[in-house]
Amino acid sequence: TKYDQDLFNNDYNGPFQCAMALAEALGGSKGARILDAASGTGLLGEELIKFGYTNLDAIDGSQGMLDIAKSRNLYHKYMCDFLGPQRLDIEDNCYDAVGCCGSFSEGHLKPDCLPEFIRVTKPGGIVCISMREEFLHSVKALKDKLEPAMMDLENKGCWERVARDIVPNYYRDLDGISFTYRVI
Repeated sequence: TKYDQDLFNNDYNGPFQCAMALAEALGGSKGARILDAASGTGLLGEELIKFGYTNLDAIDGSQGMLDIAKSRNLYHKYMCDFLGPQRLDIEDNCYDAVGCCGSFSEGHLKPDCLPEFIRVTKPGGIVCISMREEFLHSVKALKDKLEPAMMDLENKGCWERVARDIVPNYYRDLDGISFTYRVI
């Protein structure tokens, strides 16, 4: 699609980096059930499949994006819903991991979706969020909000941070940041 071409023509390495962080945190359990949150056209799903993970579901607010992902046969379930503070139509403790790549950006996800990521992840499971590092400082909805929200959830005993890594060349020559948490 033009959307994917625009990203890859600009050297978008985020999906690979997010998949690598998830694979590292999951320790190679290839049967892990993973939710691709704000999946878009399935760029993270494609990378996870390359790492050997195939038990994947997708959720995104755009049916058009999900239709493209579906045409690529990447996921078992395709759910159209917006990620935010409202309860998703997903059971508690359903996934071994949630991956979210590139969706914490201007006009997209806000920190208010984090409790739902935790709720749908099994205790001991992984939540991995990858994004452009600059958005922590330049996006009003995230600046001085995303990391404090993550820390607040850690202080409440919902999850514990496994890693916070700055990743070079996330998008072109711009750095990314990858957060990995283990749900308690």
